[in-house]
Amino acid sequence: MGEDRRLAAVVALAQGMAAAHTPRESWRAAALGACRALAGSFAALSVWERELGRLRVLVNVGDRAEGEEEFPGDEAYPVHQFPEIAEFLHERWAAGGEPNAWVETAEGPATAHPGYCHQRVAALRRRGRGCCVVAPLVLNGRAWGELYVARPAGAPVFDRGDADFATVLASVVAAGLAQSERLEEARRLAFTDALTGLANRRAVDVRLEEAVERHRSEGVVVSLVVCDLNGLKRVNDTQGHAVGDRLLERFGSVLSVCGAMLPGALAARLGGDEFCLLAVGTAADDVVKAADELCRRAGELEL
Repeated sequence: MGEDRRLAAVVALAQGMAAAHTPRESWRAAALGACRALAGSFAALSVWERELGRLRVLVNVGDRAEGEEEFPGDEAYPVHQFPEIAEFLHERWAAGGEPNAWVETAEGPATAHPGYCHQRVAALRRRGRGCCVVAPLVLNGRAWGELYVARPAGAPVFDRGDADFATVLASVVAAGLAQSERLEEARRLAFTDALTGLANRRAVDVRLEEAVERHRSEGVVVSLVVCDLNGLKRVNDTQGHAVGDRLLERFGSVLSVCGAMLPGALAARLGGDEFCLLAVGTAADDVVKAADELCRRAGELEL
């Protein structure tokens, strides 16, 4: 692939990730962009979950083999099966090297490297693929996961130039993932009440507008339970705002528990001592029962 085409592929990948609105869209854009840029037939994006000691697949794109889902719920591999992500990379970095991509084939490594390839070789053979290029993803100076692109058996094998280009693509993907994570955190904070962790007024306004539209078009039942805490000002004045905040937090927990009685209900703090439950598609009688239970549990709260 010429330099101009590679540059265009990098730009297209970055633009695809920038246009994503959700983490899933960002993962898919990253995998698809890398697959096209490297003329692959299949690509996957995986994350290293340190706390669970596993490499979890986030997305599979292209020609998927039997059992490979686009967004798998539980496709994960013990990281000890792929120690190059956890051990080999850190050894290389400690020596001043870079987290470069490498190539493997169904016959074994295409180029000599001190990694571990037996699991990948077996996977290539099992899924009818001839070769793959593996590019580590690094965020904030730490191994985050990997970008994997494969070609079918009989197709040209990835070469050293492809591996170097995959390293560049991995850097672009990592930058896009970092941006996506920041945006997702910003979105989460924008719709979350900082004190209770419940949804905030903005989230209620958005969900209520959608619910009313569904009521108009589909006739679904929309219920809104609004409540406030009596005596919060007295608590703040006599025992301090820290105790008042604790009371709000505890009521928020009760509201969340009662909201769980209504599938899909939104539990929110509107502001101050005002809270609400928004239920869509739930029978009104069930909402009333949940509201009664909320009042009962709230009455049992003790400071």
